[in-house]
Amino acid sequence: MAPSIESEIANLRDEIARHDRLYYVDAAPQISDLEYDRLLRRLQDLEHQHPELVTPDSPTRRVGDSPVDHLQSVAHVVPMLSIDNTYSREELAAYFRRTEKLLPGQAIRWVMEYKIDGVAASVLYVDGLLHQAVTRGNGEIGDDITHNIRTIRDLPLRLRGDDVPALLEVRGEVYMTEVDLADLNVRQVAAGQEPFKNTRNVTAGTIRLLDPKIAATRNLRFFAHGVGRTDGLRVQTHVDFLSELTRYGIPTTPDVRVLADADAAMAAVAAVEESMPELPFDVDGIVFKVDSLAQREELGIRSKSPRWVVAYKFERYEALSTVERIEVQVGKTGTITPVAHLTPVNIAETTVSRASLHNADEIERLDVRVGDRVVVEKAGKIIPKVVRVEKHLRTTELPRFVFPVACPVCDAALVRDEGGVYIRCPNPQCPAKLRQRLIYFGSRAGMDIDGLGEEMVDLLITRGLVSDYADLYRLTEDQLADLVWLNPRTTAGGKRMQVQVGQRNAKKLVAGIEASRTRGLARLLASISIRHVGPRVAKLLTAQYPTIASLRQAPAEELAAIHEVGEAIAGSVHAFLNSDAGNRIVNELARVGVVLEEPQAEADAGDAGDSAILAGKTLVITGTLAGHTRDEMKRWIERLGGRATDSVSKKTDFVIAGENAGSKLTKAQQLGVRVLSETEFAELVGEAAAGETE
Repeated sequence: MAPSIESEIANLRDEIARHDRLYYVDAAPQISDLEYDRLLRRLQDLEHQHPELVTPDSPTRRVGDSPVDHLQSVAHVVPMLSIDNTYSREELAAYFRRTEKLLPGQAIRWVMEYKIDGVAASVLYVDGLLHQAVTRGNGEIGDDITHNIRTIRDLPLRLRGDDVPALLEVRGEVYMTEVDLADLNVRQVAAGQEPFKNTRNVTAGTIRLLDPKIAATRNLRFFAHGVGRTDGLRVQTHVDFLSELTRYGIPTTPDVRVLADADAAMAAVAAVEESMPELPFDVDGIVFKVDSLAQREELGIRSKSPRWVVAYKFERYEALSTVERIEVQVGKTGTITPVAHLTPVNIAETTVSRASLHNADEIERLDVRVGDRVVVEKAGKIIPKVVRVEKHLRTTELPRFVFPVACPVCDAALVRDEGGVYIRCPNPQCPAKLRQRLIYFGSRAGMDIDGLGEEMVDLLITRGLVSDYADLYRLTEDQLADLVWLNPRTTAGGKRMQVQVGQRNAKKLVAGIEASRTRGLARLLASISIRHVGPRVAKLLTAQYPTIASLRQAPAEELAAIHEVGEAIAGSVHAFLNSDAGNRIVNELARVGVVLEEPQAEADAGDAGDSAILAGKTLVITGTLAGHTRDEMKRWIERLGGRATDSVSKKTDFVIAGENAGSKLTKAQQLGVRVLSETEFAELVGEAAAGETE
């Protein structure tokens, strides 16, 4: 046989495997489906002509062998245990406390992963070759599904590299994306069959099919997140294990976060509930795992679940609605966000009529069009999202949504982030950006200006009184009192009433603006819409550079060297402060008397005196406070050198309890943590410090 045939077959296998990874794992395909099919057909033809050259890891083996007679039962050498679930932050915090008690005096690092709503499976590699795949079953015995797992294109048939373990059993989730389900249902209906209801059901049914040729058409995928038997795998942590799997070519659970302690884990939960990233697969919670394998060994297992892992699950609710229109909004940094306006539908006792579509790529991925019937999901406290278009319900051809090339407000040509998915309006004078920036500037998360809401911002811009942040500080009561706007609410006759601001509201707004002058540099930086800069980053920056002059002069390299800042954030800050627009904003704010330095108590919280009275102390706030908002109290604590967290543990120094304090107060009493009323806290730190919250 000509060596060229063997060489061509080997090259084709490598090339197809590379394109499989680019398409299924990296989401960065380099060739069309037609070109891919040509490569695969050429390999099939050559292997048919030379059957002696067929190998178990050839990509042609994925298209499906002969059907099996029935599924064989296989015992798990290492049981596939279930994991404990929690459904509230209190339950999750209690789990962290229990784990800390079992490892007294030890620092515990946590790994956070998405809980993918798929079907658990174990995949065994022997000498680098995919040998067997088994369902979880009852944890002790599962079904052999090797014939169907081999059809999953993002899972390698042979591990990459020369130094792979002799034996490697990975555990993970078989899943299907929402887009693939939508396409499958189109084929189902066209064939006169019932559409599938959700990704998990079709996945569970598919991996148990006897005919792998059917499974091969359904585009199942796999994420690894755990380990069973191994021989030759040498890692000390879970993160290292995931890194090794990636090196072998096995796709691992995405967007893994490493968290220093339980407090960081609880903060991550709050962030996920506030804004869940847009994902192409279903997620029904997040999983926390102890990173150290030695600590896992020390913690051990219960009868049915390990002590070193827990799931925080979201209650998921879905409903079917219709896309009535798609509009785009301009954000404070110019991001153009498409929003689907839906026929109102009740989900989890909430009427949902809008859902963000995030970006142009998301619209294309979902292939969502006006008139489509869509599945809308609400999970836990997470905002509603469109998860799938029911394409099989399209009765007519619907036009694709054309993403604008110009800003819908100022008509500036839109630009896409380099290497990113977001499209932005670059015009610094765009009225829509000004509106969103002023709304955020006045919000509680911003400069906390009482009375500066959306209606007032619209009124001030419409009347030409405000064109930048500094203009707010030039407003007078007389200017504001006589202003009139149309109430968005209508009378019984359908008319909109005129509303006058009035002297009282004018005085309140001017007082709120005046109070914001002295919030400090960190608060200001976080409020003027510098890209990538929020409250946390602003505090890190002003801890090193407490004046605007010093921050302006700092090289980007020095900013990047600050812990948790990095090059992207440093570049954004440096570019803003050295741009014409940034200079104009800062100079105008200085001109109207806004404080552009960080008060010494904040910048040097560890110094002696009142500013350090809570240095090294951890405090938790619970219940309803009478004299302060929770955000004000947290800022007060931080100004005095303390740390405000959300969960009570044996490491907590004080709990500040207001009215209707619940489980946190009970836990503090059980642990013997000192409990203070709001008044007692003020007395503890000294009334002089209270003025810092004003």
